[in-house]
Amino acid sequence: MNLFEELQRRGLIKDTAWEDLEKIINSRDATFYIGTDPTADSLHIGHYSSLLTVKRLAKAGHHPIILVGGATWLIWDPRPTAEREIIPYETVQKNFESLKKQVTSLFDGNVEVVNNYDWTKDFSILEFLRDIWKYINVSYMLNKDIINRRLETGITFAEFTYTLLQWYDFLHLYETKNCIMQVAWSDQWWNITTGIELINKKLGENAYAFTMPLILDSAGNKFGKTSGNALRLDKNKTSSYEIYQYLVNSDDSKVEEYLKVFTFLSPDEIIKIMKKHNESPEERLAQKTLAKEFITDLHWQAEYEKVQKIIEILFGNWDKLELISKMSDDEKSALARETWSVKMNWSEIRLLDLIVQSRLASSNWEVKKMIQAGSVYFNEEKIEDIQKIIKSEDLVNWIGLLRKWKKTYKLVIG
Repeated sequence: MNLFEELQRRGLIKDTAWEDLEKIINSRDATFYIGTDPTADSLHIGHYSSLLTVKRLAKAGHHPIILVGGATWLIWDPRPTAEREIIPYETVQKNFESLKKQVTSLFDGNVEVVNNYDWTKDFSILEFLRDIWKYINVSYMLNKDIINRRLETGITFAEFTYTLLQWYDFLHLYETKNCIMQVAWSDQWWNITTGIELINKKLGENAYAFTMPLILDSAGNKFGKTSGNALRLDKNKTSSYEIYQYLVNSDDSKVEEYLKVFTFLSPDEIIKIMKKHNESPEERLAQKTLAKEFITDLHWQAEYEKVQKIIEILFGNWDKLELISKMSDDEKSALARETWSVKMNWSEIRLLDLIVQSRLASSNWEVKKMIQAGSVYFNEEKIEDIQKIIKSEDLVNWIGLLRKWKKTYKLVIG
């Protein structure tokens, strides 16, 4: 199975340009690029799905360029309804620097990150009109759906020219870096083919591209902040545990697709996993495999092991106190981030007050009802004494574990 066939088996190729694309991909020596806009200071897992395609191409020998649109995002792309608010240059530049650092880390430094602001900031309007825009027909642009829909309500010239700048990126990279291929999502097909046409008209040469199908959640939404599922790749913004919980709860109807897109498991390995998964779907083997592969690739094995420690403590049947007693400071910090915690600043405190402070209950009266119902535990011991006093020496490794019923935990930090 060659590289092109593997990408097809993974469902990563939707549209292609042109006939020689398969040969280019299998040549394993092409410079290509993928673009993203600096909308925030961290990418999310929607971006990551495309970056993994870039990784597959890079591992096969191709040379990736990640283009961050520092120029285009100063203008913003047209929205279906109204013009977006202009972002300050300083914010765009700050986001670019953050994304550059993040992407470089994801690729272990084996990637080139560029900013289209660098080659447009000194380009005069006359140069653009004379050397670039004269190759693009206005009627062709008006036929673009997003522009056509805005004609009745009004579209500014700045929004209108966003796509022109985007098309020029491909031409510039082709001329300066011998970048002959672009990779993007399927909703960018029109922009890609126009960039290819610009290269052909101005230089008389051919360029190539392929698009990937949009990766959607089970509700049919793209991964991103507007859909409420923007899990950030920066673990300080979205922890590995949060990503694990999201992926392990993936719908059965989507998990095979996600395994193909988000992991480096071979298509044949995925078939075996799905076969075993379908024999006992309640065990969620496919989802757990997806979460493990994703986190290990993104944040390394040690981070995945931290997640497993948290899961063992919160949901496992092991001796939780023994696990806590052996946790490192780093692991304890990770556990505290995932479990709403309360700082114990006293040598002793009434359990009633501690439970209210931890937000397991809203009042002393509610705490008393919980204790009478036998639903309150401290360090896995059922609490029956309403007047129970918790002392600092009751903590294990400076941690106390409050529990309501079976699964609701709060951490007490000494």
